Amino acid sequence: MKPLRRWQRQCIDRALDHYRSYPHFFCQATPGAGKSRMAAEVAHQLLKDGKIDLVVCFAPSVSVVDSLREAFSQTLGRRFDGRMGSAGGAFTYQSMAHLHDSFWELFEDYRVMVVFDEIHHCAGSDPLLSNAWGQQILLRIQQHATVTLALSGTPWRSDEQSIVLARYSNPEGQLICDYSYGLREAVSDLVCRSPRIVLVDNGHVILTEEAEPRQPRFFPSIGGLLRESAISYDDVLQHNDAIQQILSLGTERLDRIRTTISDAAGLVVTSSVAHAQQVAAMLASMGETFQVATYKAPNAQQVIEGFRTSTTCRWIVTVGMISEGTDIPRLQVCCHLSRVRTELHFRQVLGRILRRRSTSDDQAWLYVLAEPALERFSRRIGDDLPDDLAVVSEVSGSTRAVNGKSSSQELPGEGKIMEKLSDSGLAEKPSKGQPRQLSEPPPALRLELSQHFRHQVLALF
Repeated sequence: MKPLRRWQRQCIDRALDHYRSYPHFFCQATPGAGKSRMAAEVAHQLLKDGKIDLVVCFAPSVSVVDSLREAFSQTLGRRFDGRMGSAGGAFTYQSMAHLHDSFWELFEDYRVMVVFDEIHHCAGSDPLLSNAWGQQILLRIQQHATVTLALSGTPWRSDEQSIVLARYSNPEGQLICDYSYGLREAVSDLVCRSPRIVLVDNGHVILTEEAEPRQPRFFPSIGGLLRESAISYDDVLQHNDAIQQILSLGTERLDRIRTTISDAAGLVVTSSVAHAQQVAAMLASMGETFQVATYKAPNAQQVIEGFRTSTTCRWIVTVGMISEGTDIPRLQVCCHLSRVRTELHFRQVLGRILRRRSTSDDQAWLYVLAEPALERFSRRIGDDLPDDLAVVSEVSGSTRAVNGKSSSQELPGEGKIMEKLSDSGLAEKPSKGQPRQLSEPPPALRLELSQHFRHQVLALF
């Protein structure tokens, strides 16, 4: 087992000291930093000191649960399968509502530590105003667990709801982390790769209205096209020339990397099953080796695991499967072709290629179309806790305001829809205000992307 990293040792010491006076600890650490290993070491020390009897982990998807089971079993030196005689077990957040009463009785009969991975999926400080997962935590765990350890690489929510078990400053509403470890520190410590984000734009976009003999309209950028025409971002994502350009840049970069790191691989994040098939067909025409894993495929987890251990397959094309938490260290290049445009999702996708393995794999390359929101997110990567994201608008009292109004409705992007998809790995859906479903461009319009593509590389640190 590899030695603990400096930040992991610091966080472990701080958590153990924190538990002397307060049972809930919140750790924000950049994706790829090694949060699971740190959490397992905290549990190991508490078990060794006789402070707890059992450990229970919760996570948003099956793939992350499997990773937690492996990490905790290896660190604790014991089974972690939830069966009699094991040190504990790992479960999805979705499963909380279906666990038998005998499971929850463990919290009354034993001293239980609970670890929450990607805790930002669980919202609320009041059971009546929480999402389904947050409500289970507040009612069944908050007052009954001996200690809790909440983990997140992106600790905020697009709906501005508070994260369950988190503390916020009053009256500012700023998230208070008990330990923070940012990407800039992780790159400096040689824990994470330095991100290189390539914004791909087109300097001569042509839009022709075919129904009437009008002159074509010209746009100097993709952003200008989206602002000033009826063309949507989904339409651009489906355009063969846009896909071809992104994939060509990605494969060229992967070729260079594999001259020194022979098993390096790439990830393509797509928008739908049909979109994934479109991308796969293009990779095949380019002579690339690839696997496709979508949330609709019954063998998706097996495909991901086979790709993880392969040394020859170069690409994995996914829909909602590897955006968060999944650990495939050989991924070093990513082509972002997802319709989801939230900063949380963007950072989680980037996090899939940041995990460093050696001194030689020091860079991660993300290729993305120069859509205005994605360009803004790219330039903010160096800000680990953006002031306008890791904040809630109200932190006192039993209710909180959402856009100035008290609300008890299911939270956008979460709740029942997300829970049904989460065990398949689809841990995020477009929130309110996101683009419509993928569709063909308006039939009266013809979109052409010229050969005048341009690329801007952002190397933030």
